[in-house]
Amino acid sequence: MEKIQKESVDKLLFRSLKRTRDMFVADVAKPVQSDEESHRLKKAKRRACGPVLHMPIWKEDLREKGSQHAEDGDGHKEDPASKGQEPGYSGAARHQHPPGPGMAVTAGGRIPKTLNVSALQSKLCLAPSPPQSRSEANPTSASLGGIHQHAGLPGHSELPGLAMALMEAGGTKNAEMRAKRAHVVPKPQWHAPWKLSRVISGHLGWVRCIAVEPGNQWFVTGSADRTIKIWALASGKLKVTLTGHISTVRGVAVSARSPYLFSCGEDNQVKCWDLEYNRVIRHFHGHLSAVYGLDLHPTIDLLVTGSRDSTARIWDVRTKASVHTLAGHTGAVATVKCQAAEPQIITGSHDSTIRLWDLVAGRTRVTLTHHKRSVRAVVLHPTEYTFASGSPDNIKQWKLPDGNFIQNLSGHKAIINTLALSSKGVLVSGDDNGTLCLWDWKSGHNFQRLHSAAQPGSLDYESGISECVFDQSESRLLTAEADKTVKVYQEDDSIW
Repeated sequence: MEKIQKESVDKLLFRSLKRTRDMFVADVAKPVQSDEESHRLKKAKRRACGPVLHMPIWKEDLREKGSQHAEDGDGHKEDPASKGQEPGYSGAARHQHPPGPGMAVTAGGRIPKTLNVSALQSKLCLAPSPPQSRSEANPTSASLGGIHQHAGLPGHSELPGLAMALMEAGGTKNAEMRAKRAHVVPKPQWHAPWKLSRVISGHLGWVRCIAVEPGNQWFVTGSADRTIKIWALASGKLKVTLTGHISTVRGVAVSARSPYLFSCGEDNQVKCWDLEYNRVIRHFHGHLSAVYGLDLHPTIDLLVTGSRDSTARIWDVRTKASVHTLAGHTGAVATVKCQAAEPQIITGSHDSTIRLWDLVAGRTRVTLTHHKRSVRAVVLHPTEYTFASGSPDNIKQWKLPDGNFIQNLSGHKAIINTLALSSKGVLVSGDDNGTLCLWDWKSGHNFQRLHSAAQPGSLDYESGISECVFDQSESRLLTAEADKTVKVYQEDDSIW
């Protein structure tokens, strides 16, 4: 029984194979005849559409020619570089007929490979675009074939992307595809290194603020020992000690328009000192908490103060009257700066924002929210219409009047308390760790880093820098530090 089943299965299998062979033997034994009429119409259509990137060369033509440099009916020659490849489809063909529209002829008389826009649209089933006038055409624009040739792009795989680029450029002319220009980092300007030249001691508490008078003869410091001291800039000797505050003095400013010295402190008081008599002549009452900073307007008799009560107040120096109360911050106002141009007042706060104020209206013009931590320092550029702000996350540069962001300066690992900027483009920043960083303003390059060591008898954590300022000649840098001293830095001339 098993033998009969086996023979019947073999017969069925042989019969199936025989039927399959009889069905397809005609296709295998006899070559397919090419349609001459279809081949002739295809060549005519190829002439009407213009040159293309890749021109097919039929096997029948190559068999008829029988030579390596065989020409087809349109005058194309086989590229010697394609020798050894399958002849059914040739790579780049060289065209001998006159150039069509949109083709550029090189100096050697050779025609680069191009792609006709109408042929591309018909290939991608795109609607034909309206004709373009002669004045709109760009005679110097590179053809699409030239773009392929110089950029090294493959022919067929990039056709849809190139078509979209052509349609975005107007759909009627060959768009010039240029490489995106790389971001150029400005070259840092060379600046002389700085070194410590003098240490001035005399305060009994942390030195919190410092200012240099316009004549560059003396400077003034305010301290946590509740005193204000005036020092000779050249010799560093103490000239006058002013007492009157009952708490830490947090800000001092010397007027260039009158012989007045202004101070503020954590006792909520703002005082005006007459330097001819060394006594207080005015009190500015209004702040509800500690006053952390102040600044004088350069052209108007106005004083601006920032307080822990989240407000900045504008005072008339002559009448002691409060002109405006700038409300809007949700944290303590740590620093204020004034300038003659709009916006005339800039404030930095512990709510991590910077506000640019309209002095006339007394309201916020722009609020900058780029910082993530409290902003304790702001400095204006002496010659450019820019400023910088310091925060524990970064130092940021801004462009006025709208506060456009320029760049970040990163490198500090502690709270930045102070910034100073010279007209030579040297930006100085000091932090709670006693690190003094010197930056090139344009490039943001940190060209020097100094560490201020605490003086003998001080604790290790008393190496913080509270404020730094250049003198009027910008040849000396003065820092107020937590070790109860004032340090003077100068450019190191030993390298010359």
